[in-house]
Amino acid sequence: MTLKPDSPKRQLGGESVIPALAIAFTLYFFSTIWNSPWTAQVSTFLIGGILLLVCAIFFVQAGLVLRSGQGNLGFGNLITREDISSGRVGLFATTVGYCILIDHLGFTLTTFLFLSSSMFILSRGRNAAFISLISAAMALAGWAVFIWAFDTRFPRGWFENMMKAVLSNG
Repeated sequence: MTLKPDSPKRQLGGESVIPALAIAFTLYFFSTIWNSPWTAQVSTFLIGGILLLVCAIFFVQAGLVLRSGQGNLGFGNLITREDISSGRVGLFATTVGYCILIDHLGFTLTTFLFLSSSMFILSRGRNAAFISLISAAMALAGWAVFIWAFDTRFPRGWFENMMKAVLSNG
């Protein structure tokens, strides 16, 4: 990427926040799986390794941009007016809401709310019925696979409890 002489330098500090957090999360993730079954360890190291590789590529590329003088370590682009107009702030809020609500509402309902809210934000309010249908199908598929079929320890809410009662009583 070559900048014109009068264009501002690329703000690499703001761009580095997510990769730095991704590295910290990956290292934490690695530290939590030592006593897990070997299949979980292999999956964790495979996914984490790919994430670390992508982050390393980013930091090498950022270093080259810094070295060439086309960028700086500024954070001016961390939060911009575009973040609000593009829905990034809304997506962040739905993600935080998902993390807060999943223990109270359960996996299926919270997943439905998260998917429908996110898609609604990204579509800028168009196709609400289609978005609701797709979100419901994906949340129900997640329930069927992870909770009903594999009996994972995802948080149970009123939907999961109701379905357990319906399925156990015929």
